[in-house]
Amino acid sequence: MKRLSVFFIVLTFALSACAHKPAVSSSQAVASAHPAATKAGIDILNKGGNAFDAAVAVSAALAVVEPYGSGVGGGGFWLLHRSSDGKQVMVDGREVAPLKAHRDMYLDADGEPIKSASVDGALSAGIPGMPAALVHLSTNYGRLALKDTLQPAIKLAKDGFTVNEHYHRLARFRKPILNATKASRTIFLDEGNVPVIGKKIIQADLAKTLELLSKNGFDGFYKGVVAEKLVDGVQQAGGIWTKQDLANYQIKEREPVVIDYKGMKITSAALPSSGGLVLSIALNILEQYDIASMDQTTRIHVVVEAMRRAYRDRALYMGDSDFVDVPVNTLTKKSYALSMSKNLKLETATPSLDLTGLNEIEGHDTTHFSILDKEGNRVSATLSVNYPFGSGFVPEGTGVLLNDEMDDFSMKPGTPNVYGLVGGAANAIEPGKRMLSSMSPTFIESKDHIGILGTPGGSRIISMVLLGILEAADGKGPAEWVALPRYHHQYLTDVIQHEPGALSADIVSALKKKGHAFKSVGRQYGNMQAIMHDTKRNKVSAASDPRGAGSAIVE
Repeated sequence: MKRLSVFFIVLTFALSACAHKPAVSSSQAVASAHPAATKAGIDILNKGGNAFDAAVAVSAALAVVEPYGSGVGGGGFWLLHRSSDGKQVMVDGREVAPLKAHRDMYLDADGEPIKSASVDGALSAGIPGMPAALVHLSTNYGRLALKDTLQPAIKLAKDGFTVNEHYHRLARFRKPILNATKASRTIFLDEGNVPVIGKKIIQADLAKTLELLSKNGFDGFYKGVVAEKLVDGVQQAGGIWTKQDLANYQIKEREPVVIDYKGMKITSAALPSSGGLVLSIALNILEQYDIASMDQTTRIHVVVEAMRRAYRDRALYMGDSDFVDVPVNTLTKKSYALSMSKNLKLETATPSLDLTGLNEIEGHDTTHFSILDKEGNRVSATLSVNYPFGSGFVPEGTGVLLNDEMDDFSMKPGTPNVYGLVGGAANAIEPGKRMLSSMSPTFIESKDHIGILGTPGGSRIISMVLLGILEAADGKGPAEWVALPRYHHQYLTDVIQHEPGALSADIVSALKKKGHAFKSVGRQYGNMQAIMHDTKRNKVSAASDPRGAGSAIVE
C-alpha cells in the first residue's frame, strides 16, 4: 500500500511537471504601438531581463511617447503567463475613484449629466494605477532593478520624441483642453498651437517623476514631493484628490477569465475589465454554430447577434466585483449562452430593445503591447488614460498627464459615456471603486499555437479581440488578426458600426434585409499588437496593426 502511495505521488508530480512544461521559444518578440517602446522592450530582453522586465520598460516608454493613449497618470491591465510554473494572472492597475467621489458628482440640480465634467479637467481623473503596477511587476516578476527598466523611458522623456501624424491629429482634436492649463499647453502644444509633424516633445518634469519612481518605488509617486504636487495641482483646479487617496492605492491580482472555444483555450481580462466576460458570452454563443462554413453575410449576422447579447449583459450586470455582486458563474456557463441565443434567428436581426435589460437610453485611444521571451514568459497588456490626452490636465511640476477614467463609470443608468456605452447601478460611482473597462489583453492557446493579442479602441476593444480570436480559430496568423477589416455592435445604439470599406455593398444590402442598421465610424480604428508562437515548429511571428505607427520585432 505504501509503494502504491509513493507511485501516485510520483505520478502526480510527473503530471504536474508536464502540465507546466515551459513552451521555450527560439526567439523573443515585442509588438507595440510605437517603435521607441518596442525597441525599449527588446533592449531590456537583450540585457538579461525577462518578459515582465520588458513589460515595465514598454509600459513606461509608451507613457512618454503616446501621451494621448497612456501614461503614468493612467492605468491598465497586465495579463501575465509565467513559464516556470504556468501561473497566469491579471495585474489590475486600474484607476480608482477618489474617496470624496459620489454617485451624482457629474449631475446638475435636475439630475442631468453636466457636459464634459467627467471628461475634461482635474475632476474627471481617477487615482492612477500605472506607477504602482510597474513597481509590482518589477518586484514580483522581473529580475532587473526598476532603475534599469525605467531608464529607456527616462531617456525618452529627457531627449524627447518627434510628433507623428497620429499625435498631430489627436492633439488637434483635444487642442482646447490642452490649451486650458499652462503645464499641458507648454508640454504638448507649441505656443498654443498643434505642433507640426517632426517637432520634438521634451518632458523634463516627467523625467524627474520617473526618476523618483525608479529610485523610491511606490513612495516615489504616491508619497512625498510628487504626491504633494499632484494633490495640490488637482485641488487648485477643482478636483477632489487627497494625499490619502494616493497613499491608499493598491494593486490587485485577479484570476483571469478562461474560456474554452471549440478546443481553444482563451485567457482574458477579469473584472473590472468586462473583456473576459463579454468574450466568454459571445464565444459561448458562437460555439453553437458552424460559422466557418457559413457564407460571409450569415457569419457577420451571427457574430453581430452574439456581440449584441454579450454587450447587453455588460451594461446590465458588470462592475467592480469588489463592490457589486456580478453573476460571473452564471454568465460564463455554456447553458446560459444557450438560453441567450434561443431568440437568435438566422433570418432576422433581434432589435436590442426587444432584449430584456436597459431598454431605454436615459475609444479611440488607449494602447496595447504584447511580449514573448525565450523562456516562454508572456505579457499582454492594455493601458489607458481613456479619451485622447486623458483629462488634458497636468499638475504643475509633475509632467503627469492625468486620466479622465471617471467617465467610464455610469453617471446615470442608461446614460452613454463618451464612447457610447451605457451602464447601470453595478457601475455607479463609489469612493475607492474601480470603473468598468473594455481593455482586453488576451492569450490564445491551441494544440500547436500560443497567441498574445490586444488593442486600444474604447468600446470596440472587445469586438476587435473577438474577431482576432475567430481568425485564429480559422488558422490565420498575427498578420491577418491585426489587418482584418472591423465591425462592431454594442447593444445600444442598435447599429453595426464599421470601418469605411470593411463591408461590401452587397453584404450591407443583405444584412439590411435582415433588419440591421449601419454606421460607418468615418475612419479605421484600433491598433492591435499580436504575437504567435508555433510551438510545433518553434517559430515565432509578430505583427503590428497597419493602421498605426507601431512596430513588431522578432529576434
